[in-house]
Amino acid sequence: MQPLNFIGLYVITDNKKVENVDFCKKVIAGGGKIIQLREKDKAKAVEIGRKLKILTEKNGVILIINDWPDVAKTINADGVHLGQKDMPIYKARKLLGRDKIIGVSTHNVKEALEAEQKGADYIGIGPIYKTKTKNCNPVGLKIIEEVKKKIQIPFVAIGGINEDNIDEVLAAGAKNIAMISAISKENNVKEKVEILTKKIKGD
Repeated sequence: MQPLNFIGLYVITDNKKVENVDFCKKVIAGGGKIIQLREKDKAKAVEIGRKLKILTEKNGVILIINDWPDVAKTINADGVHLGQKDMPIYKARKLLGRDKIIGVSTHNVKEALEAEQKGADYIGIGPIYKTKTKNCNPVGLKIIEEVKKKIQIPFVAIGGINEDNIDEVLAAGAKNIAMISAISKENNVKEKVEILTKKIKGD
């Protein structure tokens, strides 16, 4: 399994706003090291995923597929990210094997601990702030401090995080930050990824 103890920016694609392959090229040019393909149409996920696999493998970037372990397996992605209502971790692990990464979305400490106990390699925790991407109430900054104390696996803070509030997310203890619209809406994606990566790493 590839190590996920990185410190940095976790970029998630937004197919409503950008053309995913072109967008990911810009993310990688800006120094992005992990990309999650978020595509709700499975056939498109396979089609785009195959192109992204070539791109990410060539550049040493981790490629995670959102929701679908079978798509991750089909295109030989580096892993999958599961929601609370998606395939259980043990089934995804059986399908993908031990050498693939499995991440899980969590919204509280209980879910975070359960994901760790069931074999997740990392968790997403959020939404930290209100976001249009997820139709649920924000969990706030305090959850970052609580999760950091109680789990051993890496976690990624997600949900409504942007350049205006990232400093307080980092101050709360997050080392890995996921972003969707805060990057996809930018005209200069490469430059934005460079700026945010340096900020997260404290450069």
